[in-house]
Amino acid sequence: MRAIVFLGLLAMAAGNALAQGYPSRPVRVVIPWPPGQATDLAARIVGEKLSQQLGQPFVFDNRPGAGGAIGTEAVVKAAPDGYTLLASSSGPLSIMPNLQKIPYDPLKDLSPISLTARAPFALIVNPSFPAATAREFVALVRANPGKYTFASSGTGATAHLFGELFNSMAGLKATHVPYKGSAPALTDLMGGQVTYAIETVASVLGHYKSGRVKVLGVSTARRTASMPDVPSLAEAADIPGYDVAAWIGYHAPAGTPRTIVLRLANEILKAMSAPDMRERYIALGLDRASSTPEELAVYMRTEQERYGSIIRNAGIKISN
Repeated sequence: MRAIVFLGLLAMAAGNALAQGYPSRPVRVVIPWPPGQATDLAARIVGEKLSQQLGQPFVFDNRPGAGGAIGTEAVVKAAPDGYTLLASSSGPLSIMPNLQKIPYDPLKDLSPISLTARAPFALIVNPSFPAATAREFVALVRANPGKYTFASSGTGATAHLFGELFNSMAGLKATHVPYKGSAPALTDLMGGQVTYAIETVASVLGHYKSGRVKVLGVSTARRTASMPDVPSLAEAADIPGYDVAAWIGYHAPAGTPRTIVLRLANEILKAMSAPDMRERYIALGLDRASSTPEELAVYMRTEQERYGSIIRNAGIKISN
């Protein structure tokens, strides 16, 4: 028994020493999206703080493609030593498993580290739309089933799923119009070709400030600091329980030493407390977030199940 206890203490000491000596060289962060996308921006802001706190460069490697699957798979196959991390997000880890075959299991092939952001969405219409509030909007669309259209950045995209969930909970019947990205969807909404959309606050913030779109509510239960004067849709449209946001975080390959994972999680929590982080996130239309690895693991399961339910209820399918 004493030998077992001694070996256990020895292993703990070795693990602590490993964590204290980590990192001893640059850390690569794979971002499975193009530069400028929300996950990319959040990963870089957090990575810059981690570099300052840990004394080693965090090098960013954009590997877009296949809805985030290409970059994610690269991390899954990387050595689990803490020197290759994933800028993770809900698209490739929570949504895609419910829509198509992917070359990894998000719940088994990756080690959760921490959330770094939640990306709230907003219900937007053209400024000329004859509804001044979310309640008026719901009443008008509900009274005219099939008359109106809602845009999204693509079939199966987060904006599409949040729109379908909103329509279902509000009792609305509208035609979905998918686009290849948020930019063309917003362009047509501002031009009056489509009626409404539920898009990221990050993508609509500039248009909102310039008056090119009317924002009727945000998708999270609490107001977002980026639009403090805009109420939640749960409140403004009288839809209790409507509380959704995309998530962004950090993951490592499965098998990464727990001491390293815990150290990174603690450093991310510290980074999120930095005085300048709030303002930087507000400017991006994001809400700050952090978590323990265990909390993120539970959250991932819950989110994957929730997205799966939305997809099944709406009958959403995409070709592989």
